Amino acid sequence: MSCSGSQGGSLTFLVRTVWLSMRAAIGEVLKDFGLTTSQYATLMMTRKQPGKSVADIARDVGSTRQAANEMLAGLEKAGLIERHPHPTDRRTHQIQLTDAGRALYDRARAAVDRREAELEAGFTPEQRAAVREWLIGMTEACR
Repeated sequence: MSCSGSQGGSLTFLVRTVWLSMRAAIGEVLKDFGLTTSQYATLMMTRKQPGKSVADIARDVGSTRQAANEMLAGLEKAGLIERHPHPTDRRTHQIQLTDAGRALYDRARAAVDRREAELEAGFTPEQRAAVREWLIGMTEACR
């Protein structure tokens, strides 16, 4: 899918097109680590905020709770995460990275960072900063 024909179109559709293109580019890098983009995102979010619930993960990766549970089961089977009972809610488990999960995430993150730098290479530092600022601002405006 090309972004070139989207110049006067819907902003929402353009952002979606960029997201799908970037997801595919990053997904190719993640294949070397045996991860999908959703699995990588889960490791990233759990690294940043240990103790997320299945519902939190589902919401953050844009999936159903059932799909998130299945993804987490795969990560758990691979020894990358652990589920621990929530201290005050018996129905909820908190997700934690294992040492192996942290190590894999760190290696994958370096490769993702390199690929993102390649994708951004044609833009000036000012353009990159403006895009990041706009994306953060738009995220806040939509809440």
